[in-house]
Amino acid sequence: MLFYRAAVDLSRSTLNYVAGVIRRHRTAIGTPWRRLTPGQQALLVLVHLRKGETFTEIAAGFGVSTATAWRYVQETVRLLSARSPKLDRVLRTAKRDGLHYLVLDGMLIPTDRIKADRLYYSAKHRVHGMNIQVIASPDGTIIWTSGALPGATHDLSAARIWGILRALERAGVVTLADKGYQGAEGPLVTPYKRRNKPVSRKRANRSHARLRGPGERANAQLKSWRILRRLRCSPGKAGHLCKAIAVLQNYEITRG
Repeated sequence: MLFYRAAVDLSRSTLNYVAGVIRRHRTAIGTPWRRLTPGQQALLVLVHLRKGETFTEIAAGFGVSTATAWRYVQETVRLLSARSPKLDRVLRTAKRDGLHYLVLDGMLIPTDRIKADRLYYSAKHRVHGMNIQVIASPDGTIIWTSGALPGATHDLSAARIWGILRALERAGVVTLADKGYQGAEGPLVTPYKRRNKPVSRKRANRSHARLRGPGERANAQLKSWRILRRLRCSPGKAGHLCKAIAVLQNYEITRG
């Protein structure tokens, strides 16, 4: 195997943040010494998440076994995912901060699945994957991500399963969504469907798209972490990965 120097487009502040999370966890469980320091483990995890390198590749690069690299990544993802805020708290904060509206959008994370796994097949995207619901502020900042459901799950069904619609109604926060959420109850605003719409509805749809557009950049921010472009791990881990990456992405933007 050949080795070479490489770079990760993340700030040192983010590295120090992850290393601090790992260091406190090691102290809490009574294992202060391991093969890699907290900083090295943090860098290993960030390389895996940001660049999508396999466990074999990062294990060789950091001088540990593949099993050790896998354990380091799973441990750190779990710690970061636990720092993801709860939905009700996020909505209360958004209302307190005076956000006029939020943006709800579904995202499909492709997975390596065989054709027989129809449960994971999204007819909309024509690929196997996992459905993730993302709530963002008007400027595209990720404020909450859901757990993962099989790709065949419709966005509106996923929103109901995760209790998003009930939470939005309780909070009284106006939320914009695409046509896939039509029929939803509560303060969810979707564009008009059907052809030959009157001019007033066409104008309303254009305004809706203009307001919703920046918020939907949140999904692009998540997909900038290459691990989410195609999962090679268990599909059930997609939700924890998204939550962990949302925590990292927000920290990178605010502190990086």
